[in-house]
Amino acid sequence: MIENKPFYKRGWFITVVVIVVVLIGLIGGFIKSSNSMSTSEQGVEEQLGQVQTVLQRRADLIPNLMNAVKGQQKQEKQVYGDISKARTEYYNAKSKYNNSNNSSDKVNALSGQDRALNVMVGSIREAYPKLESNSNMQTLMVQLEGSENRISVERNRYNKSAREYNNKIVKFPGSLVASITNHKKANYFQADESAQKAPSVNF
Repeated sequence: MIENKPFYKRGWFITVVVIVVVLIGLIGGFIKSSNSMSTSEQGVEEQLGQVQTVLQRRADLIPNLMNAVKGQQKQEKQVYGDISKARTEYYNAKSKYNNSNNSSDKVNALSGQDRALNVMVGSIREAYPKLESNSNMQTLMVQLEGSENRISVERNRYNKSAREYNNKIVKFPGSLVASITNHKKANYFQADESAQKAPSVNF
């Protein structure tokens, strides 16, 4: 004959089961949320690498194409001087990027690289009216425009990845998990300060 257990003992057993199930659910949710943040963080890092790749492409492209122009123009001396100086600044910023340990510092270093490259491009564009008869210079301008488009696309992709990652961090319960696992918001790429002023056009 089966002996019926007292009601309070059955209630205690059910309570323990419920607590265990809830704990398992909470732990599982915590692990899932943490893993999702880590995966998104890797996506942000990967996209930072893509921005670095297109910036490096432009940095390599400018001197190579300028060498094709060199010797055919009289005005390139100052252009080369400006490019040489900006190239040094670019590689200093690249070194900071390689030595950075977090996305915030890397974004700042990439912005430094971009500023240096903009000096290179600006020097070339300023001299372009005098040099445009050279077909190599025309090729250079087309390639630079293509590079600008690539950089813009990769920056937008990075900002999208950063937004998706940041959304997981700021929304509850992800914000609680992020504070425990030390996940921090990623910085966005923003326009350089000089871009805040409207350019002057002189004819």
